[in-house]
Amino acid sequence: MTSWANLHAPSLADLETLAETAYARLPDAFRALCEGVVIRVEDFPDDETLQEMDCETPFDLLGLFRGIGLAQGGAMMQTGQFPNMVWLYRRPILDYWAEHEESLGHIVTHVLVHEIGHHFGLSDEDMEAIEAAAG
Repeated sequence: MTSWANLHAPSLADLETLAETAYARLPDAFRALCEGVVIRVEDFPDDETLQEMDCETPFDLLGLFRGIGLAQGGAMMQTGQFPNMVWLYRRPILDYWAEHEESLGHIVTHVLVHEIGHHFGLSDEDMEAIEAAAG
């Protein structure tokens, strides 16, 4: 039995490690859609992002994809173009985790797949298959 008395909430670095592990387990074809993606973990979205995404609270957004994927002609980086990035927001993810019966690793994988997948227009069924393939 795990003793919770001395455990701490996962840190930004812990969530980043979970996200990198989840990304590495994704099928090659899916990762090819967003080659070179940068995964960033922050506690919360910044105020500009919250406003842009029409969020009522900082806990409304678990993750966000920013960039230009292959489907949008982003196969080659342009000078001055930022890399494709997936933002994962630690505190909203931890809040979601506390309210649901899913492992933290599963939630991080789900958010990662959905942020990349929605950007490329994949269906929910396609993303479920990708998540299942990632284990």
